Amino acid sequence: MTIAIVGDRNPQSVPLAATDSAFARAGVPVTWIPTPAVEADPALLAGYDGVLIAPGSPYVSMAGALDAIRYARENDLPLLGTCAGFQHVLVEYARNVTGIAGADHAEVNPEADELVCVPLTCNVAGQLARVHVTPGTFAAELYPASETVEPFFCTFGLNPRYREPLERSGLRFSGFDDDGEPRILELPGHRFFLATLYVPQAAPPEDDPHPVLAGFLKAAMG
Repeated sequence: MTIAIVGDRNPQSVPLAATDSAFARAGVPVTWIPTPAVEADPALLAGYDGVLIAPGSPYVSMAGALDAIRYARENDLPLLGTCAGFQHVLVEYARNVTGIAGADHAEVNPEADELVCVPLTCNVAGQLARVHVTPGTFAAELYPASETVEPFFCTFGLNPRYREPLERSGLRFSGFDDDGEPRILELPGHRFFLATLYVPQAAPPEDDPHPVLAGFLKAAMG
């Protein structure tokens, strides 16, 4: 089994270093693929058993990150998005499934008309925060309890005005913070298509295996 990590490596990034460490502890080989390489040829992901959309926006190529998400979604390739991965799953799905052609991200294009991702109302970057997992969802099958405390590094999330159209077109939000803002999303019917606004791979090593990573790797194993 080999996992493709789509993202732009930065040795100074805590969540990216944690990503390497988490997969090393799991004994799973990974290949980092820069976002411009995916933009040039999304089909290069065909040789991998799963795709992780890494933290670390803005990406060198936003188009490459979106192409990776679309490729995994359309080819039933297990996908896990974390932090910026969650945000870009929102944009990709809004553009290509919900039909919001101008869907965009405020960090990259703040003047866009259809900002699906906007600054969080409460900045949780660098904090541990509680997430409530919705019973009866795929996320609930992964977690042993209905509440979890997770590490966050991001400052952007879902613009609430787009929640209803995204849900109407098939996306499901399955984890929320104390104020009811989405922190986990999933795509029913897909082998594994889940994204978290937090970074499960940055959870303390003593919590291994993190239930989200364990579920992702199980799906990638087939």
